Amino acid sequence: MFHDDNPRSTSQLGKPTEQPQSPDAAVLERVPNSQAGTDYLVRVTTPEFTSLCPMTGQPDFAHLVIDYVPDAWLVESKSLKLYLTSFRNHGAFHEDCTIAIARRLVGELAPRWLRIGGYWYPRGGMPIDVFWQTGAPPDSLWLPDQNVAPYRGRG
Repeated sequence: MFHDDNPRSTSQLGKPTEQPQSPDAAVLERVPNSQAGTDYLVRVTTPEFTSLCPMTGQPDFAHLVIDYVPDAWLVESKSLKLYLTSFRNHGAFHEDCTIAIARRLVGELAPRWLRIGGYWYPRGGMPIDVFWQTGAPPDSLWLPDQNVAPYRGRG
């Protein structure tokens, strides 16, 4: 579900908002990008992302890094926080969570470019990292490293 274009019509910003019960029920809102036409990177980092294992119901934890080059729209941050938090009661594999978040953002924002790094903490002794992007980044873009160290355990 998406709430449209006028930043003054955002349904969640500046108001008490119920936590969505699922990612599908979450409302992502966008606001106009006043710098449209300029290649710049927006980075959103969520170091405490949680979801549920669809098989056991046990919690899974990840550090997500979302980088995007906006076109006409920016994601409204409160709605993004509520959307990401809605995964806390959602059962899905690491790969599905990571790619679903990226595709939802691409569908709502139509950015010039987007990538996501899902750095999942180990369960059963095995970390799983998931990476996806829409294609090559713009040539003129400064693209910093995501700076999330690979999992080393007690090494």
